[in-house]
Amino acid sequence: MKNLSDVEIIESVNRGNHQDFSLLIDRYKDKAFSLLNRMLKNEMDAEEVLQDSFLKAFNSLKNFRYEAKFSTWFYKIVFNSALTTIASKKRKIEQEMTSYDEVFEIGSYDNRIYSTTENAQGYVLKLVDKLPLKNALVTILFYVDGLSLNEISQVMGTSLVNTKVLLHRSRNALRDLLLKHNYQEELL
Repeated sequence: MKNLSDVEIIESVNRGNHQDFSLLIDRYKDKAFSLLNRMLKNEMDAEEVLQDSFLKAFNSLKNFRYEAKFSTWFYKIVFNSALTTIASKKRKIEQEMTSYDEVFEIGSYDNRIYSTTENAQGYVLKLVDKLPLKNALVTILFYVDGLSLNEISQVMGTSLVNTKVLLHRSRNALRDLLLKHNYQEELL
């Protein structure tokens, strides 16, 4: 049953085999949770939004049009649900949320990250978390989750050109962080 394609699983669920939706949950829960955890920076919120996203996907599965891959469609649900949660929190706590485009400063916290991270990849991923939200998301979706630029543009609701520019700026921002902390030697 695990070797079924997403389309076959969706068709089975739409025929009334609702338990088959668990195959999609198993297939996408880890990557979606990782994305949500990076966006929301809170595991409990990420779990709640993930459950809500799967429920929205299940309830909307009959409307799935097969124009895009299920993963792209589902990531768009996850992304939009996370943005809704962030907006809700922002209204509640105006001063705690930073804007998407604000550049974060890394100080002594960076040294603690470096000393507690066992490998270069882990350190780089923690630095990615320090990028502005949109930059971190496009980086994670492209390099970690393996989505194409076209899929990322669909998930984020931006044009392909804007997605390419955002990825380019994200790479540059990450490079600047690495250079700022003289970490490039360890990575080369």
